[in-house]
Amino acid sequence: MAKIRRVRRSGRRLFKGIVFLIIVGAILGFFVYVPFFTLKEVKLIGAEKLTVEDILKVGNIYIGEPIFQLETNDITTRLSKDLRIESVTVRRIVPNTIEVTLKERKPLATIVCDYGYLDLDKSGKILDSYKNLREMKIPMITGAQVQDKYIGDEVDDDLVKKILEFLQKLAPESLNKLSEVAIVAADYVVAYTDTEQAVQIRIGKMERLDEKAHLVDDFLRDLDNNPHEVEYVDFNYTAPFIKLAQ
Repeated sequence: MAKIRRVRRSGRRLFKGIVFLIIVGAILGFFVYVPFFTLKEVKLIGAEKLTVEDILKVGNIYIGEPIFQLETNDITTRLSKDLRIESVTVRRIVPNTIEVTLKERKPLATIVCDYGYLDLDKSGKILDSYKNLREMKIPMITGAQVQDKYIGDEVDDDLVKKILEFLQKLAPESLNKLSEVAIVAADYVVAYTDTEQAVQIRIGKMERLDEKAHLVDDFLRDLDNNPHEVEYVDFNYTAPFIKLAQ
């Protein structure tokens, strides 16, 4: 009798377990496949040039997919491999939205290479290459040449990287006013303004970058209102020196 009771109890437990799994599967199937929970919108935050169409293509995302089948970690990984994207996070918003928050890579300076020109971001990563110089509101780094580097590579010149670090510290409006940053010696850098009468900005050694960036911002901000024509300004020393044109 005890064996029969145990068999009956085991059978009941098995039956209850099967029923439970069926119910759970039905609930999961409802949330996964019901049209209410399919992707209808991609919300894009932080993009300036990238579009929703770009995100769908690069992320391998399709409108109408069941939202719970979309693996946000996989989408993040695919998007992170795109050279245009510096950082990205992806999350679901129930019932039918994917939110993509990203930061785009931006060209900070142009430099000469052995086959033309390269656009570099703040870390020295090459974002674009071309044979003919373009008109862009970013400065040209001269006095150094990159060789055997292509899109997606990163420059390994320490002084170039220091210059990029300095340019990153400038205000955007200051960066747009610079036409060139020239390496005139192994440890001496000079910049030129993008004005009719180019003003030389002697930055000197790539040290005290925060201080020098602040000084350059102030100088360029006041330059348009300066009644005197400036030949050069020297920020290589603790006390800046301004030389007026004769």
